[in-house]
Amino acid sequence: MDKAASSRLTRRGFTLTALVALGATAACGNGVGSNNAAQIDARVDATLNKMYMLYPNTVTLAEKSTGMLVMPLMTEAGLGLGGGYGRGALRVNGVTVDYYSAVKGTAGLQIGAQQYAHVLFFMTQDALIDFRRSSGWAAGADMAYVFRDEGDSVSTDTNTLRSPILAAVFGQAGLLIGATLKGMKYTRIIP
Repeated sequence: MDKAASSRLTRRGFTLTALVALGATAACGNGVGSNNAAQIDARVDATLNKMYMLYPNTVTLAEKSTGMLVMPLMTEAGLGLGGGYGRGALRVNGVTVDYYSAVKGTAGLQIGAQQYAHVLFFMTQDALIDFRRSSGWAAGADMAYVFRDEGDSVSTDTNTLRSPILAAVFGQAGLLIGATLKGMKYTRIIP
């Protein structure tokens, strides 16, 4: 073989090796064969049980909703710039249909850290479909809160129930003041 043919084989060999390595890395990190989904489901079950026990009016919301995104543990921290992260599951008719991560970035006067749980109740089929079809859904102004930051229950009157998405934020622990879901981005994941 001449030098040009030898160099072509080397490039092909390198490319083939790189593709195999990339495929192996992707296969190792895709969650297949791990118990991450079972862990998330167990945390979701515990979170829902706690929410139903502490706030009985959420049982009615769950029954009326077309689906619920349950984020058992969101962790936020900030010192000027901040961020948050958590993982959870989307339940439709009591069955997990997808897993999601939530990411949030913040800037401004802030210092501290906190953890909390939250549940999004999709009250219309259209809201649920829009959420599931989006590649990365961001929480915005079309969401109404069922609980205040302090965890006090807000009455769920007929005006509140007309909102396409209701959010319950509860179980707060930490030193960062206030928990809001505005600006939170949800992305489907394979745990």
